[in-house]
Amino acid sequence: MALPTTGPATWFVTGASRGLGLALVTQLLERGDNVAATTRSVQRLTAALGGVDTSRLLPLEVDLADEEQVRAAVTATKERFGGLDVVVNNAGYGFLAAVEEVTDAEARAMFDVQVFGVWNVLRAVLPGFRENRRGHIVNVSSILGLTSFPGWGLYCAGKYALEGLTESLAAEVADFGIDVTLVEPGYLRTDFLRPQSLGLPSTTVDAYSDVRAMTAAHQAMPGTQLGDPAKAAAAIITVATTGTAPLHQILGSDSLGLADARVKALEADIDAARALAVTTDIPES
Repeated sequence: MALPTTGPATWFVTGASRGLGLALVTQLLERGDNVAATTRSVQRLTAALGGVDTSRLLPLEVDLADEEQVRAAVTATKERFGGLDVVVNNAGYGFLAAVEEVTDAEARAMFDVQVFGVWNVLRAVLPGFRENRRGHIVNVSSILGLTSFPGWGLYCAGKYALEGLTESLAAEVADFGIDVTLVEPGYLRTDFLRPQSLGLPSTTVDAYSDVRAMTAAHQAMPGTQLGDPAKAAAAIITVATTGTAPLHQILGSDSLGLADARVKALEADIDAARALAVTTDIPES
């Protein structure tokens, strides 16, 4: 198990000032744990925490795409709290556009957060985890890391990349006593679909009327999502404190239903591909 048997645990949480990250930081502080929380605005984070006791909080304004800033943040965490037990890579934002509409700059900005930012955190924390032969990495993905919808191509691309990275990582570090978990929530009732957390293309193509309709539907969704961010945060704490979660920890009945449908669709594709698949082998001599 990643957490110490005595005393408070130390967590490093990215994307901490809104939504799931804020709910997680709040609950961890209420538990009496130590929390290093990264954000693009320390002022926004501390204001959002309101009356929560922040004596065990280390707020860090970090550009996750800057490797040196990330390394400095991890070092500051260890210096403040004497170690590190759990890392939660949570930072991210949505983006709704047809694949053709996404610019190079928009694609790179998304990957800076969802892939390269995570990679920077991993490079900074893994040497210490390996040395201590313990630690837990929780990468917050999405049900859109397992399935996809029109208009979500860029977001799915980042989450699919995160899933592949995390599955490889889990196999690589298992012998070092390091736990790795992918958390795959469905729709949570947060600001994720509001303008502050949802990117839109700088230009659109008239041909993609279905994507415009999906965009409008999602922009109307806030306040109606099924998932409770406080319960999702509590589930992440359960994942870390019990150490018994599967590699893929789905959260939300909507996410579970979509995952089941994806598995069935993939099985159907495999069956349909089977006859042609076996024709490409080099015959044995």
